[in-house]
Amino acid sequence: MAHTATGVNLAVANLFDFRSDVVLVTGGATGLGEMAAQAFVQNGARVLIASRKQSELDRTAARLNALGPGRCEYVVADLKDKAGCDALCAEVRRRTDRLTVLVNNSGTTWVAAYDDFPESGWDKIMALNVKSIFYVTAGLHALLTRGATADAPSRVINVASTAGVATGDVTGGPEGDGLFPLGTGTYSYGPSKAAVIHLSKVQASKLMPEHVTVNAVCPGIFPSRMSNFDLEQVMPSLLTQQPSGRVGKADDFAGLVLFLAGRGAAHVTGNAIVIDGGSTVSGFKGKPKRQDKL
Repeated sequence: MAHTATGVNLAVANLFDFRSDVVLVTGGATGLGEMAAQAFVQNGARVLIASRKQSELDRTAARLNALGPGRCEYVVADLKDKAGCDALCAEVRRRTDRLTVLVNNSGTTWVAAYDDFPESGWDKIMALNVKSIFYVTAGLHALLTRGATADAPSRVINVASTAGVATGDVTGGPEGDGLFPLGTGTYSYGPSKAAVIHLSKVQASKLMPEHVTVNAVCPGIFPSRMSNFDLEQVMPSLLTQQPSGRVGKADDFAGLVLFLAGRGAAHVTGNAIVIDGGSTVSGFKGKPKRQDKL
């Protein structure tokens, strides 16, 4: 039987309606996680954010609740090991019996010299950036599958990085770009994000028959990725990598997350979507230019 658009409501309000959604965003107090949480709250969802620092969670939850019309609550959680992941899952199960969207955003990086890179710089990054995604998603399986259908699947969105698909700019080069000290690099970060992409595909294969989509998003340079650096100092160098002439903004990231979580993406799974203004595919190296106002 042929299927057409006849009799189907293709209005944006129907394709992207989040008023009945229950969302968990790990690492949701700051940066990309906060952007995602705000997007869902401003579109009517009930959102739980999780992070280690209660002060940051307090601040973000208060700000988002003032925006509405959805609501935000938080869970203090440390996802550095399985015990921490299990504790978060237990608390989420205590608060709700269903979860329609899981955004696995918790992550960190490590900068050290190539010839003196500590083992902890691998263990911590792989545990938080990769293992936590597996254990949190598995721990919330019953909540994600409850009520999910072929037409209205639940969603898992794993935050990877362009560092998982490209190898450039992981080190402090001979001229120094202001991102890392000379001779150092984020050698464990890129491999961890490549693992996130592959894990997402494995999860997508397993979970689609149970009506859960899984996709990875691969952000390039966003202000949140540079929180440990002097933004004004490094911006000219960063823009040499950006054919768009700017770095990512909150509406860029929020728009992609809302698409993947909306009815319009119910048939989208197993993808790793790059959001970087074209820098990865172009290998763009231009002259430093002035940044548009963020």
